[in-house]
Amino acid sequence: MDSFEQDGNGAAPDSLPPPPPVPPDVVPIKAEPEPAKKKVVRVPMARRGLGSKGQKITLLTNHFKVNVGSSDGHFFHYCVSLYYEDGRPVDGKGVGRKVIERVQETYGNELAGKDFAYDGEKSLFTVGALPNNKHEFTVVLEDVTSNRNNGNASPDVHDDSNGQDRKRIKRPYQSKTFKVEISFAAKIPMQAIQNALRGQESENSQEALRVLDIILRQHAAKQGCLLVRQSFFQNNPDNFTDIGGGVLGCRGFHSSFRASQGGLSLNIDVSTTMIIRPGPVVDFLLANQNARDPYSLDWTKAKRSLKNLRIKVSPSNQEYKITGLSEQLCKDQLFSLKQKSMKNDNGEAENLEITVYDYFVNHRNIQLRYSADLPCINVGKPKRPTYIPLELCSLVSLQRYTKALTTFQRASLVEKSRQKPQERMTVLSSALQRSNYGAEPMLRSCGISISTNFTQVEGRVLPAPRLKVGNGEDFFPRNGRWNFNNKKLVEPTKIERWAVVNFSARCDTNSLVRDLIRCGDMKGIRIDPPFDVFQESNQNRRCSPLVRVEKMFEDIQSKLPGAPQFLLCLLPDRKNSDLYGPWKKKNLSEFGIVTQCMAPTRVNDQYLTNLLLKINAKLGGLNSMLAIEQTPSIPVVSKVPTIILGMDVSHGSPGQSDIPSIAAVVSSRQWPLISRYRASVRTQSPKLEMIDSLFKKVSDKEDEGIMREVLLDFYTSSGKRKPDQIIIFRDGVSESQFNQVLNIELDQVIEACKFLDESWNPKFVVIVAQKNHHTKFFQQGSPDNVPPGTVIDNKICHPKNNDFYLCAHAGMIGTTRPTHYHVLLDQIGFSADDLQELVHSLSYVYQRSTTAISVVAPICYAHLAAAQVGTFMKFEDASETNSSHGGVTAPGAISVPQLPRLKENVCNSMFFC
Repeated sequence: MDSFEQDGNGAAPDSLPPPPPVPPDVVPIKAEPEPAKKKVVRVPMARRGLGSKGQKITLLTNHFKVNVGSSDGHFFHYCVSLYYEDGRPVDGKGVGRKVIERVQETYGNELAGKDFAYDGEKSLFTVGALPNNKHEFTVVLEDVTSNRNNGNASPDVHDDSNGQDRKRIKRPYQSKTFKVEISFAAKIPMQAIQNALRGQESENSQEALRVLDIILRQHAAKQGCLLVRQSFFQNNPDNFTDIGGGVLGCRGFHSSFRASQGGLSLNIDVSTTMIIRPGPVVDFLLANQNARDPYSLDWTKAKRSLKNLRIKVSPSNQEYKITGLSEQLCKDQLFSLKQKSMKNDNGEAENLEITVYDYFVNHRNIQLRYSADLPCINVGKPKRPTYIPLELCSLVSLQRYTKALTTFQRASLVEKSRQKPQERMTVLSSALQRSNYGAEPMLRSCGISISTNFTQVEGRVLPAPRLKVGNGEDFFPRNGRWNFNNKKLVEPTKIERWAVVNFSARCDTNSLVRDLIRCGDMKGIRIDPPFDVFQESNQNRRCSPLVRVEKMFEDIQSKLPGAPQFLLCLLPDRKNSDLYGPWKKKNLSEFGIVTQCMAPTRVNDQYLTNLLLKINAKLGGLNSMLAIEQTPSIPVVSKVPTIILGMDVSHGSPGQSDIPSIAAVVSSRQWPLISRYRASVRTQSPKLEMIDSLFKKVSDKEDEGIMREVLLDFYTSSGKRKPDQIIIFRDGVSESQFNQVLNIELDQVIEACKFLDESWNPKFVVIVAQKNHHTKFFQQGSPDNVPPGTVIDNKICHPKNNDFYLCAHAGMIGTTRPTHYHVLLDQIGFSADDLQELVHSLSYVYQRSTTAISVVAPICYAHLAAAQVGTFMKFEDASETNSSHGGVTAPGAISVPQLPRLKENVCNSMFFC
């Protein structure tokens, strides 16, 4: 290596001849630096063939065939700029559609009567060109209260109160002048759609499909729908369902055009979003804070939850956006009212100081029942507040609620929005009929018509893999599930030094321990009597979670002779106990103790058996394994040392934009097994989707990245073998990020391998798993979900790329959501059948449950590890988290707090199980 570093040619500098003299008339050409070895840009691989294994099954899917007529025309893309009369750009969203509609009404002739597909912001498309490359128009809109902003009241109006009479309220909104510039940006051949259907995707074909999506969005917008990306929601109370806290689930539809092997299809699905409960503001606040009456509301909280929401004010029915609340109560809040009747010496109108309450009741004769003792709603500008009494304000419908849902709201939403397959098909059929796309002029002008029949596809049902349990028994799962009744675990552990810790949960610990030992015995786990049961003392229950955990540990340390092998922890709350994070952190990163938490409500043998599955896996046992894993005879994987990775990044919930994201990589160990895993977890910049710590060179000899940790563990746990095959399952990336996974992330993985051993060239397989898509499958004429093991790799799959859908699990409630697997790279050379079978088998090695799961186990484990370690972060004070590990700080970036490392004896365990 070093010999190459002296000179680019590998020769010593002094052996070169002198350069030839330069003739006088030569103009020197600037020497281009010799191009570095050009980096190969990887793109997703093409499909090599279709699978054939399994029993054939005919299915229907929610893709509707689209017929594309003429393909010789062009879409023309124009940029739209909107300005107010005084030249300021229009910032409010939502007003754009009204302005463009007015442009079409007013200037139809100058625009050759063309229809527009407008995205509501900066882009507008037409079929065929407009008469000129640049158009400028002026339009006037009456009453600009758009459905998105408060109409940008003109700066010259005195909004120092709502103290104008009705005429003055209306004046600034009467009319508003806009300047509109429409200028040519690009030309997109419609032929690009045909090319995409042949698998020749290009920038153009994605743009052309985007135009079609925009036509559908605009179609929905004209009907007054709320648009959320590719979904739209109608203002129909039949579609609303209350999920608590002043929030409604609102059912609508997703629709998008997809290029597939069977041609162009329109994918339509049911979609749900959250909206604020429309109606009186006070009702929303009471529900949101679960308060008894308006006088017990927390107004600081109310101000946060109301900011930027749109209201209608009675009696004028005028619409505004809430900017805040008044400092004082309605009966005390003063403002200056201009008195036209009273002039001062200069002939100007006198100002009268008056309270909001007095003004509304005495000057406007509006009765107020309860607003006097509450703050007012402010809809004015920062320097010019406009106050309105609370009871005159009603929230407008279809306003999205974007904050994180509580556990209860989420459960309620899931419960109320699920639909059985047949019901979902009926709803989709009628939605397609109602939307009447056949009448959409722009679709007609591109010669597009949409079939109203569900597309029929051919699926195959893969047989369930055979499983091994204790005493050499094997058995076949039925319908994607099995149980351990009268069976022993395949590798049970012994639990010798352990204790119970009870954080004030109401529970008879003696009988719990007795039952646990008895259930363990039935499964082959030998459990000694616990060393002790630590009950939390009453005075500690009122302390903060961190202190409660500290005090409990002081107690444990004073009584136990040494570190226990295992602690069973009883928590008082069923969901999201705030003791969970500090307790896990203390055990795993400070003491290296395996711990299992439980909330002892409704404990029966089934519950305890499930608990023991998790405990056994955490302590290094195995509950069941694949027969082909034991023999070992997994195609391709058993022949050559192979590591299987699951990668995921989890982000803070919406509204917590500054919480670091957490990247987790889960890796198989003890080859040829594919049932044992460990996890490596790191924090990274908020909302960053690519994992940035796979390779982290800190010096010439040191790499602190995740991959090194993972590869060294594989080496030591697999009999000093390096993996020659690396299979990566990546979760949570969209199609637009596939190239980054292949070029940014995979490069880091390769660098980490080279850093360990320059001469080592493992082969890679990269597979992305997607759950949040909108493709569903139905059995024709059957009320049931598709059977577990159903795989689809034709017709509605990508025209060229290597993708397939798999429903590995038995959908018990609602409609099964298949997992969409995209094989981006395969250097090993799997056949379609072998790869689909491997993915199917990996849905059966999840140690926490006795069912097949909907996505491969390594990805599920990566979710769990990220979530569990994420709870460490929640409870720390900021000074502590920015510890000496020093975050990744690019110039100007915020430092990301590092996670504590787990202790050696637990970091290779399945602690996340």
